[in-house]
Amino acid sequence: MTNQDLIIVVFAATLVFVILAFFAVLFLLIHKKKQKRSFQEKLQLQSQFSQTLLQSQLEIQEQTLKNISQEIHDNIGQALSLAKLNLNTMSLDEPDKLLQKIGNSKELVSKAIVDLRDLSRSLNTDYVEEMGLIRSVEYELEMIRKSGTLQTRLEITGQVYRFDKQKELITFRIVQEVLNNIIKHAKAYNINVHAGYSSGRLELTITDDGQGVDLTPLNENNGDNFGLGIRNMHNRAKLIGAAFSMSSAIGKGTEVKISLPRENNHHNEGRSEN
Repeated sequence: MTNQDLIIVVFAATLVFVILAFFAVLFLLIHKKKQKRSFQEKLQLQSQFSQTLLQSQLEIQEQTLKNISQEIHDNIGQALSLAKLNLNTMSLDEPDKLLQKIGNSKELVSKAIVDLRDLSRSLNTDYVEEMGLIRSVEYELEMIRKSGTLQTRLEITGQVYRFDKQKELITFRIVQEVLNNIIKHAKAYNINVHAGYSSGRLELTITDDGQGVDLTPLNENNGDNFGLGIRNMHNRAKLIGAAFSMSSAIGKGTEVKISLPRENNHHNEGRSEN
């Protein structure tokens, strides 16, 4: 090999090395740029999720305050008003009626105290998180049953396990809203809740034997507010990765399903409600 050939080989090798180095640096720059873009997109998604979660929490709080107001007005306020009426109409000249009114007043005040305690527990976020989803639902159904307005039943299949506290709380608030809608609008006699636990998900099914509702307007984009509460529940379920569906027909009651996938992490393994 002549010196000229050697120079050509060295030059060619150097050129190839420079080209490879150039492409390697270019690849690294593109890769870093993609990483940076991916990181920024992830931050943006997290920010959007946080904002959506906050908005959902605010909506739930607003709905909760409305429920508190109605509960106090319809039940607790009514009991205390009757107790006040008894006190205002008591007469020492009628001892038999006096004793009866005192007894009735005691019962009404006791009922108001119990209702307030139950309402406080039901709305207390820490209490709900401590009890867990299923026990909270069970307690809510027990409150409804104690009111004497409806019969309730909870059926659980599979091994109960816990979810992330935020997911359980939002799921419970959705269930609460469904139950409140049944109480206010369904004219039902029975509420049945089935919680089916499998290895992959929790299937919550809430059914009533009420008058049912025509869901056709939900699919009509006519600007009406019909179904706004249903859409809100659907959006909240979507926020935590759950599926929300509702089926109903006039005179045939209503069925609501919430399907919540189990998290793929180990800290929930073997964690169950007591």
